[in-house]
Amino acid sequence: MGFMWPSFFERLSSLGSAAPNIRITGIGFPEKGFRPGKLIEATGRRLSEYAQRFNINFKYQGIASKWENITIEDLKIDKDEVLVVNCLHGLKNVLDESIGRDNPRDKVLRLIKEIEPCVFIHGILNGSYGTPFFTTRFKEVLSKFFSFFDIYEATIPRGSEMRIHIESNILIPSAINAIACEGSERVERPETYKQWRARTIRAGFTQLPVDSTIMKKIENFVRELYHKEFFVDEDREWLRMGWKGTILFALSTWKPTDYETVDGKTK
Repeated sequence: MGFMWPSFFERLSSLGSAAPNIRITGIGFPEKGFRPGKLIEATGRRLSEYAQRFNINFKYQGIASKWENITIEDLKIDKDEVLVVNCLHGLKNVLDESIGRDNPRDKVLRLIKEIEPCVFIHGILNGSYGTPFFTTRFKEVLSKFFSFFDIYEATIPRGSEMRIHIESNILIPSAINAIACEGSERVERPETYKQWRARTIRAGFTQLPVDSTIMKKIENFVRELYHKEFFVDEDREWLRMGWKGTILFALSTWKPTDYETVDGKTK
């Protein structure tokens, strides 16, 4: 967890200005055993070491909890801070309306809206195997996971320890959970970016456009450095990423509708 932040720290340190103050609240699902926050605590220690290396004034708070159980008080928000919510692929593991009670996904989105971030960054695994219908789910799992295994076959040698780790500890357990588990035991519940778009708008957010300059840089980066079958494009203000025509991931940015700044002006 937290692997995106070291490069961000390095970038900040290269700007040549005074050391910035960064505070990160990392939220992770509790692990089984006597130390439910073991992974989230390790993330904090690792990020603190990177922050020190790059001369960043850094504070960290780790919370091991199901996301739908988090309250505003847990987050300890300072109203003078520039607040950004960064959620990459985590909401696919939050239960949805099929469980038959208050929808945890909508509850999480309502909390994000209530804390009024300057921007909400949402990255998703694009899939429709969160459905309760087994046959539909099974076919979708086969399709999506075939793409993942095809990527590794084309880009990473079969004997690679990294590939073995990813396939054995991430891909295969995820596929088994999506196919074989039901109810609260099934934690792999991705939705498509179109479904998330409708859900997020319904929760009271306004989508922000993809910056055309950044989009062009990403396209050039992928074309020059990645396998030719990788692609990136844009649809409905989502940055989509995929392989051989199959959309695997999507990224979007949002702000709460009618969000007001401290000077009372609507952004």
